[in-house]
Amino acid sequence: MSTTLRGAIYGLTAAAIWGGMYVVSDVVLKIIPPFTLLTIRLLLGLLSLGVIVWWKRDSLRFPTHREIATLLVVGFVGFGISVGAQFVGTDRSTAVNGSLVTSASPAFILIFAALILREKLTLQRIAAVILASIGVIVIIDPSKADFGSATFFGDMALTVAAVTWGLYSVLVRKVSARMDTLVVTIFAFVGGLFLTIPAALLELQSRPIGTIDGGVILGILYLGIVSTAGAMWLWNRSFALVDASIASLFFFAQPLVGGVLSVLLLNQEITSSLLWGGFFIVIGVLLSIYPIGKLRRTPSFPKSSE
Repeated sequence: MSTTLRGAIYGLTAAAIWGGMYVVSDVVLKIIPPFTLLTIRLLLGLLSLGVIVWWKRDSLRFPTHREIATLLVVGFVGFGISVGAQFVGTDRSTAVNGSLVTSASPAFILIFAALILREKLTLQRIAAVILASIGVIVIIDPSKADFGSATFFGDMALTVAAVTWGLYSVLVRKVSARMDTLVVTIFAFVGGLFLTIPAALLELQSRPIGTIDGGVILGILYLGIVSTAGAMWLWNRSFALVDASIASLFFFAQPLVGGVLSVLLLNQEITSSLLWGGFFIVIGVLLSIYPIGKLRRTPSFPKSSE
């Protein structure tokens, strides 16, 4: 299996998990406030991956002090600022607004990849992002969005989330050239906790945790183990294997999976917008994976070993 195909499988799987995460998050956020839930997610992710790191400790290279500091900063940007802003935005805005604003993340990944990694912005990659973006817009139906004053704060938080997730993803690509994905992910979780723990302590003073039942506990375990430990490792691994400008396209699987799950689990109707949107997303992703003609080779970092 080629490196690009493996990277695509990892990235698409991560995005698919996140596509089904929003229903769970929406339910749990009614009981547990955003930064408190994010802190719990990161701690569960840290515990889950920590067991694997301990098991593989003899085959992993422990990072230097400078590398640890870099990884903590990367995690602070990704899991502290970006995911934190996304949770706040989801809590203070609408689902349609959130889907529209965060769908801009791949475009920011493309920009940061050119600025930081010096990846070449080929017309094919730009066209792939545009096609997939059109697919997202068709599925979401922007006419249902409401960017009024009532959702302004949430929309701004979602914008911060989109920009910083683009930056985080590119930084992961850079640090993964020298370190194992497990090590990158686990230290990034710790970096995120530097922001989420103080934010959670402040948050709980005005918004305490509600009544927790069995369903909420299952939701927390899913968010912490599957969508944080599992999906975040898959996402980071994807960016370790392929250029960031290619891996960015895998993000678009989220709304497509969300739409399919709505049909399967909520008995919603299969609409033409879902079919056409899915078509554009699939074409965009395929266009990013399989070059048309003989393109110039873009700068690439060596694959990280595992």
